[in-house]
Amino acid sequence: MAQRDREDPHRPSRRRGQGELESQVLGALREAEAPVTAAWVQERLGGDLAYTTVVTILTRLLAKDAVARERRGRSFVWRPTADVAGLAALKMRRLLDGESDREAVLASFVTALPPDDEQVLRALLETAHATGVADVTGVADATGVADATGGADVVDGADVVGGADGVPDDTED
Repeated sequence: MAQRDREDPHRPSRRRGQGELESQVLGALREAEAPVTAAWVQERLGGDLAYTTVVTILTRLLAKDAVARERRGRSFVWRPTADVAGLAALKMRRLLDGESDREAVLASFVTALPPDDEQVLRALLETAHATGVADVTGVADATGVADATGGADVVDGADVVGGADGVPDDTED
């Protein structure tokens, strides 16, 4: 039984939405001024999550190229390589990549957009077409190539383009 359940057994537990923990962990990492440990992330999120849960989420984010880790002593330190919008874009791209009829999926998506979102999408596509750049978010790697996820991987201190890895996004939080 979780600590919060022991404190108030009548309080219903709230189940987190899909991806909510990943977003919270990624947000905590982005607030850090340098790479941090899983224990730091756990403390930053209020300490009510088990250490192993935080490590699991970090590992899932690593598989999605949303974070990077490096060994420090006997443990790892973690740093973000994408922002929350970049993580959402990766999820969308993986869903699209999993479909056999991409055109039908894109057509269905676009026709279901509210007018304001459709205008934003049109403007982004026009900017991308005019500039010849796939990413119109302004986030670029060390070679000046923008990353379509809106985030950037960091390798040896230089930003580089991240990529989809095919890891399913059906994480239960």
